[in-house]
Amino acid sequence: MASQTIQNQNQNVSIAPLLNELIGQNSSRAENIATADEIAAALSLIFQNQLSPIQCSSLLTLLRTKERDREPLVLARCGQRMREAAAQVDRNALREIVRVRGRKEGTYRGGFCDLVGTGGDGWSTFNVSTTASIVASSLIILSKHGNRASSSTSGSADLLQAIRPKAPVIEAVTAKVLPSVYEKSNYAFLFAPTFHPGMKHVAPIRKELGFRTIFNLLGPLANPVEGNIEARIVGVPQQELGPIFAEALRLNGARKGMVVCGEEQLDEISCAGRTHCWRLVERPNPSFRGPRDEEDEEFTTSDEEGEPRTLVDIEKLTLEPSDFGLQRHSLSEVSPGKLPQENAATLMTLLRNELPRDDPVLDFVLLNTAALFVIAGVCNSDTSDMGHGDDGKVIRETGPGGLRWKEGVRRARWAVESRQALASLEKYIEASYQAISR
Repeated sequence: MASQTIQNQNQNVSIAPLLNELIGQNSSRAENIATADEIAAALSLIFQNQLSPIQCSSLLTLLRTKERDREPLVLARCGQRMREAAAQVDRNALREIVRVRGRKEGTYRGGFCDLVGTGGDGWSTFNVSTTASIVASSLIILSKHGNRASSSTSGSADLLQAIRPKAPVIEAVTAKVLPSVYEKSNYAFLFAPTFHPGMKHVAPIRKELGFRTIFNLLGPLANPVEGNIEARIVGVPQQELGPIFAEALRLNGARKGMVVCGEEQLDEISCAGRTHCWRLVERPNPSFRGPRDEEDEEFTTSDEEGEPRTLVDIEKLTLEPSDFGLQRHSLSEVSPGKLPQENAATLMTLLRNELPRDDPVLDFVLLNTAALFVIAGVCNSDTSDMGHGDDGKVIRETGPGGLRWKEGVRRARWAVESRQALASLEKYIEASYQAISR
C-alpha cells in the first residue's frame, strides 16, 4: 500500500511504495492511485528531515511529471501539512487583535488579508503585490507571506530589506511576537524561512533540480495565519492554474478570495489588458435548516452532520484597467527587471505621493490594492470616513461581478495621497525593531 512507509536505521523513512504508485508500477491498479493524503504525508517528512535526498527529489519530480501537483486536493492537503509543520501562531491572540483593532466596514469584518502571487511568470515586474499590500494596510489588516526572489530580480523580502533610510528587521517578526507586532501595526511581513524552518531541508534539492516544483505553488496556501485570514488575492502565472487554485482555496476553507492571472500569463492583475479571475463567493445554503442570523440565540445547531449554513461558489470574470477607471500601460513600463534597491526607491517615492497621478507603476499598484479592498468587502459600504482628505463621496458604480472596482481605486488613491500607507509601513518597521528584544 502507498500509505505504508519503511523506516531505516538512519531515521529516514522510505516512501518507495508511494513512489511506485506514482510511477504506475506498483500493481495492476490504475495509475495515480496514490491519494492526496498519502502524497501530503510523504511531503511532510521533508519538513522533519526524514526523507533521503534521492527519494525527496524523486517525489518532487514525479509530482511534476505526473501533474499530481496540479490537482486541487493535492495542493490543499500539502498546504495543510506545510502549515502544520510551520511555527505556530497564537490563534486566540490574533482573534483578539481583530476584535480590538479590526476596522469593520461594508462586509469586511476586520480580519487578516493577504495579497500574494506564486511567482514564476517570467516578467520580473515591479514588486506590485508587496507594495499593494502596504497600501492596503491603511484600511485593512495585512499578513503578507513572502520570501526572497527565486526567479525574479527582486522578491518581496529583498524589496523590504532594501528600504532606506531604515529597513524593517524581517527576521525578528516570529510566530511568538507576531501578535505584539499587530498591536502596533496593521501590517506584518511573514518571512517564509522564519515561519517554515523545515523548508531548509529541501532548499539544496530544489536548487539542483532546476525546475519548478510543487513548493513553487504552495507558498500562497501556506500562510502561517491561514485559519485567521478573511480575504485574499492570489496571483498565478498560467490561466489553467486559476480554477485549480480557486478550488484548492475552497477546500482549505476559504470563503472570500480571488485568484487572478493576467492575459500575458502574469501573476498579478494586469495593467496592460485583460485579467482572468476566479472569485470565491459565499452564499446562503438553501438546504440549511438552522437560524440564518448569527445574532440569533438559536444560531448554533447540535446536528453536526447537518448542512452548512453557507456554500462557497467559484465565479469566473475578467477585468480590464478601464473597469477601475484607469488607463492601460504596457508591461514594459512596469517590468524593467530592476534590482531591489531601485524598486525600494520607487516604493518610497510612491508612498510619499511623489509619483505623477498617471504613473504606470502607481496605476499598477492602485489596480491590485483596489481589488483587495473590493474582495475584502470594504467597498460595499455606502459611507466613507477614512480620515483626513476623504471627501466621503462613495463611487457606487459597479463593474464585472457587480462589484465597485472604481471605489476600490478611490480608497487606494486616498491611502497614497493622505500618506496613510507610508505611516502604516513606518509603524511596521518600528514594530519589527521592538520585536528584536522580545
